Amino acid sequence: MKRNNTETITDVVYQVLRQSGLEMPLNEYRLIQAWNQVLGKTISRYTQDLKIHNMVLYATISSAPLRNELQMRRSYLVEALNNHVGAQVISQIVLK
Repeated sequence: MKRNNTETITDVVYQVLRQSGLEMPLNEYRLIQAWNQVLGKTISRYTQDLKIHNMVLYATISSAPLRNELQMRRSYLVEALNNHVGAQVISQIVLK
């Protein structure tokens, strides 16, 4: 017997998350975890705090030269982090 309306487990899980309002918090968590993978261990050592509020990622960087370098690459970082997660989670980054 062939079923015509089958769905993958992944699609069903995402539908349940979306309906229960848990998709965005999950994507925010995944984006914060992706910071280490996208930027690497060296930059992660200088990162002290990451928070997301109203689609803005707030990051505390302890090195001033590194913070200035990341300031110049903010648009690239937003795009790279969102692409890594696979969703539009943040629209800008504020570096402190």
